[in-house]
Amino acid sequence: MSINDLPVLSALRTKMQWHQERQRVLSENVSNSDTPNFRPRELVEPKFDKTGAPAGSMGPLAMTVTSASHMTPSGAPSSFDQNKNAGFETRPAGNAVNLEEEMTKSANNQMDYAAVTSLYAKSLHLLKTAIGKG
Repeated sequence: MSINDLPVLSALRTKMQWHQERQRVLSENVSNSDTPNFRPRELVEPKFDKTGAPAGSMGPLAMTVTSASHMTPSGAPSSFDQNKNAGFETRPAGNAVNLEEEMTKSANNQMDYAAVTSLYAKSLHLLKTAIGKG
């Protein structure tokens, strides 16, 4: 068994990747704050079971129709699960990005990412100590 196969480390890596991708999405929201008809996006946070394996809605994403010109996939939901708060402060141009909210989310995401990376580093150090190389 490789050290990379440990469920705890795998869950921490998944969480770090989610934070990195969420930061990219939040940055896109901020950079498009003046784009007409732009709607801010958000990622669904991954859930893990007791073993550290992804649980719930994690897995391959189903195809979804995002434009009227797209073909409908069979058995897939007809729309994305959208953030219900989106559009609360929609400007006349149709842009619904709230910069204060996006910056708060970005700061929280950075703090959570730092906590997960610290936990990952400490887990690796603990494993190295346990095998006598730390």
